[in-house]
This record gives sequence, C-alpha cells and structure tokens, in this order.
Amino acid sequence: MGTAIEVRDVIKRFRKGKKFRKKEIVAVDRVNLSIEEGELFGLLGPNGAGKTTLIRCLCTLLIPDAGEIRIFNRDIFANPLWARRQIGVLTSGERTMYWKLSGRDNLNYFGALYGLSQKERDKRIDFLMELLSLKEFERERVERYSSGMRQKLALARTLLHDPKILLFDEPTLGLDPQFSRFIRGFIKEELSHRQGKTILLTTHYMDEADELCDRIAFMNSGKIAETNTSDGFKNTIPHKEVLELRCHGLVDADLLERMPFVEKVSVFSKDGVSKIKIITPKGEEILSDVIELLRGGNRILSVDLKEPSLEDVFIYITGRSLSDEE
Repeated sequence: MGTAIEVRDVIKRFRKGKKFRKKEIVAVDRVNLSIEEGELFGLLGPNGAGKTTLIRCLCTLLIPDAGEIRIFNRDIFANPLWARRQIGVLTSGERTMYWKLSGRDNLNYFGALYGLSQKERDKRIDFLMELLSLKEFERERVERYSSGMRQKLALARTLLHDPKILLFDEPTLGLDPQFSRFIRGFIKEELSHRQGKTILLTTHYMDEADELCDRIAFMNSGKIAETNTSDGFKNTIPHKEVLELRCHGLVDADLLERMPFVEKVSVFSKDGVSKIKIITPKGEEILSDVIELLRGGNRILSVDLKEPSLEDVFIYITGRSLSDEE
C-alpha cells in the first residue's frame, strides 16, 4: 500500500468585493496532507474553514495559486483527464442530475460521459441500483425522488466509473437521520471495508468524523491545525472536563477566560441564546462561580458537565467551535 493523495504547500486565494475595494481571501493556506491507499480520512472544520475549496482543487475544478497535488505519485494538473478518471466526487445537496429524466437515464447519460460502453453502463447501473436500493425507482423521474433518494442517486453517479479515490464533501448535510445513517454506513462498510476505496470526507459533524474516519485533520481558517486519530485527539486533553451551559442573552467570553482554572472558552450565540463550552480541570469547583457570573445579565437554561468530545478537542486546539459561522 502506497500514498494515494499527496498535498504539498497548497495555497488558494480569492479576491472578493467591489471593483476598487477588493479584498484578498486566503481560502487554503499552505496545506500539507498525505493520505494512504485504502484510508478513510476525515477533514473536520467549521463552515468557511476551506474544506470545500481544497476538495475542488483535488478534483481539478480549481487550480491552486501555489503548491502541488499528486495522486498515486502523479501530478494531477499534468494530466487532469487521467486524474478525473481516478476520482469520484460527491457533495451535499447534489444538483447535477436532470430532474425530468429517470434515475436510470441520468446514470446512462453520465456513464456515456465517462466513456463507458453501453454494456459496461448497463452492468454498472444494475449493480449500483441494486446496491443502493433504488432498483424499483430506476424508471421514476428524479423530480419525484425524496432528497435522500437523490443523494443515493448522486452517490451512484459518483461510483459509476469505479474510481479508486472518493472525495465526499459534507455528504449527509441536510439529510434526515435515516438517510444520514444509511450514507454513513454505506461509506464505511461497503466503500471503505469491502471495496477498499481511498476516501477523503469533509464534515463539520463531530460524530460523523468520530464514527467513520481512520484519521482526522482539523482544518481552521484555511490551515491544517493538527492530524491524528480520534482517540489520539481525545488523549491530548486528559484529566479535563467540559462545562457546557445554555443561557438567554450575550456572553462575554473574555470574562470567563479570566476565571481561575478556565483553560478554553467557546461561545456560540444564535436567536438570542448563547451556548458556552468551558474546558477546565476542575468543572465542579468552578461551576458555582460561573453561574454567579452569568446570572448578572442572563437567564440560564441548562448546565452540563461531561467528558471531552472530538469537538471539545477542536476548541482546545483552535479556540474555535465547529458551530462557528463565517
């Protein structure tokens, strides 16, 4: 087994704003990644961290401003057509299907674009429709499919040419719990374990990364903050507790961070409710002081003290919550 994906010092910038007031945004900032063949690798970070931009560079939709991307030790931009044959891409809320065509006709069309013969197309479509439990709906128009069924069909399109590398960008975003469980189980059991595909999965769902991935990289503000296994990350903050509170009103994180025994504070506010996470070695000892501080201008809705999760490790390393909005 060798290296499937190698990303070296990749930078991608955008210019945003009006003509004379354009601001440069560095979406991907000197990213380095190495993913082994057959590995299920997770890229975990909040919205706006640069995950989708990196995926678009990996599948040749965007050309980086600097750096190098190689798959199976070949530069993807030296021969992009070859690279695209090795890669399948699935994003959230897929809109690439033709809704007036049936599921089977969609796959037949995309199979022709991949250069598959009619015989190869029929064989792959039959196999994938059966595998994804879409066989009885294959003649139905896509406009009649549920959102979960459309995502299944998009997954079938991704797998149609039997690529060695799969790039999944937030594949369960917006799906109901039942279809989310199906997609996660299919990725791990069928694609990773049975077929041995190399998979890069981006997500901001902590539980998804924890459940699926062999290794995880934390991405924040365009940079890779750290890479480890899920258990390895959790062991980076031993003997710590997480004090989690919800309250009405805005909260000053600086005041909380100045309290004794408080190591990290994350505050996420939405619709007038603040969610506070405090990483501390002495949760029970500081609880009454934290409540007293918040009572001054807030109504406390809930209090919980628990062991650190993967999201808490992300906060500990980056100082930022996975719920943060850009």
